[in-house]
Amino acid sequence: MLAIPELAMPRSCKVTTVCNGKREVWTDYEQAKAFFLEMMMTTEGEERDRAECVYIQLIHGLGECSDEDE
Repeated sequence: MLAIPELAMPRSCKVTTVCNGKREVWTDYEQAKAFFLEMMMTTEGEERDRAECVYIQLIHGLGECSDEDE
């Protein structure tokens, strides 16, 4: 268990996303959120579900976001 909850940690500008097997490192957190929000709005089905999963993790401030079940 972490001494400081992960969600309470300060958010860095860098984030890594994994969506549909594609790993990408973003240097701008807000740009990553905007990308996945747009993807959610413009796609359907499984593609939309994957983007939504990553977007929700981004909203919560995680440093690594993935659409894969762990």
